[in-house]
Amino acid sequence: MQDIKEFNLKELESEFLSLGIKAYHARQIFTWIYKKGVFDFSRMSDLSSKLKKLLDDKFKILDLKLIQSRKSKDGTKKFLFELADKNLIEAVIIPAQGRVTGCVSTQGGCKFSCKFCASGLLGFKRNLTCSEILGEILYLKSDIYGRNLTHIVFMGIGEPLDNYDNVLEAIRIINSKDGFNIGARRITISTCGITPAIKRLAEENLQIELSVSLHAANDKLRSNLMPVNKKYPLKELIKACKEYSLKTNRQVTFEHILIKGVNSSLKNAQDLVKLLEGFKLSKINIIPANYIKELHIEPADKTAMILFKDYLVKYGVHVTLRKERGEDIGAACGQLRLQHEKE
Repeated sequence: MQDIKEFNLKELESEFLSLGIKAYHARQIFTWIYKKGVFDFSRMSDLSSKLKKLLDDKFKILDLKLIQSRKSKDGTKKFLFELADKNLIEAVIIPAQGRVTGCVSTQGGCKFSCKFCASGLLGFKRNLTCSEILGEILYLKSDIYGRNLTHIVFMGIGEPLDNYDNVLEAIRIINSKDGFNIGARRITISTCGITPAIKRLAEENLQIELSVSLHAANDKLRSNLMPVNKKYPLKELIKACKEYSLKTNRQVTFEHILIKGVNSSLKNAQDLVKLLEGFKLSKINIIPANYIKELHIEPADKTAMILFKDYLVKYGVHVTLRKERGEDIGAACGQLRLQHEKE
């Protein structure tokens, strides 16, 4: 049975016509699912009983099973979902003043083995489908009780640009006025730096935000932290990011996790200033590393983080220091899934 969320509006209209269903019903279905959060055809009151039965026979809507949820003292909430094939994924709600961000997964596991991330410790299983990605967002939306889901970040388990087609199909429905109607500038893709996919994304005519996991400003250190750098080294990556910025007129954010004794020295900050010299539409987001026992990493101390930030500011780099959210519930990518699998 096919998940109806695999179709965009035009595709669903065409599918309905092939089944002898009038095309306007597709827009009704979109309204019920994406605007009203109704996942049961029988509850769609403006559909006939005959149509409801036909839809029930042909399609499903939501196929995620909640396994566990945790709520932080800061309001962050994390969810562990089981897919139809028993694979596990995570999603997070991050509330703040004037906004609610949903952070979603794009793959079951991850194949890129970054040395600071728990997502890949259990290996890579498969890509998520468009409908599974949208299912995460629908579940998050249903959990926030009267507040609007204002921002979406593809920063959960997996590498979004390694599942390019499904992620872009989901984004177009998220952005569509007939879908979630969330503006492109409120949608962020976070990538480990797959250069060809960044170039492809620049041609999509979508002003979505691009966030790049950098974490080191020289190839030797970055390749050690992020093996993907061996295939797509810094020179090529920064060039692709500049092209993305020029094509979309959007600022590119570079994420820099500060790991104690690894990449948090003033020399590392100097390398970063040099790497981004002349890249005007860019900023650095400094992030304290999460303590992950299995990876033997610890966050840099507060003094080191402040000195690192101050050096960047001194040399004209636009920089923010991220406030950690959900630390008490293991909200970082892959942590809840890892804990659940080990129990």
